[in-house]
Amino acid sequence: MTSTESVTRADALAAGERFAALEDSTDHLELTHDILAWAAATYGERLIVASNMQDAVLVKLGAEARPGVDVLFLETGYHFAETLGTRDAVAQVYGVNIVEAHPELTVEEQDAEFGKDLFATDPGACCGMRKVEPLKKTLALYDAWVTGVRRVEAPTRAHTPLVTWDEKHGLAKVNPIAHWTDEQMDAYIAEHAVLVNPLVGEGYPSIGCAPCTAKPAPGADPRSGRWAGFTKTECGLHG
Repeated sequence: MTSTESVTRADALAAGERFAALEDSTDHLELTHDILAWAAATYGERLIVASNMQDAVLVKLGAEARPGVDVLFLETGYHFAETLGTRDAVAQVYGVNIVEAHPELTVEEQDAEFGKDLFATDPGACCGMRKVEPLKKTLALYDAWVTGVRRVEAPTRAHTPLVTWDEKHGLAKVNPIAHWTDEQMDAYIAEHAVLVNPLVGEGYPSIGCAPCTAKPAPGADPRSGRWAGFTKTECGLHG
């Protein structure tokens, strides 16, 4: 760890403690605005907002804190057409700079080298090549990334901090809506007419690559439609 990284790490962890102490006494949206204002002021152009284009809540909030902010989109080659359409609409409506992260191999090249439809036989390896590695290379160009991870989404995310240090990638990780409930998300989307992927309205509460995303059964965990038939529950981007 370099001395500069050490300072950055200390700053991120200190900010995390400071914002955590405000959770019980500050309105959830006000706290999110404060977190993003701090991130924008601290990291400037070295800040990137990640989005899977399920909705534009985080993009809208990030653009308010830093107009024209870079928005990371992992172009896996397997997205729903609706997701790509949402990506294009988001760029137009919110005036952000979409930064696409591409895998080393095209889908066709991956099929030729590892067998057709690797996602059906080894989804972990597929995610590693098409999501995790492109993310790693892109984040190396930044000092902080903003994610839309929320604690209510899955047991694996229940203790997500508002700001922390991403040891895996060596930069600050900002999770400004980690504390939001589903009801708060829905209310914000309705009040501000936020762009939402059309698939959400069709019964897809958690959207990833098309081959690995199915509609959950009524009343089931929203993420149960991801990698159905496998024990896999995360793509590896957040741990």
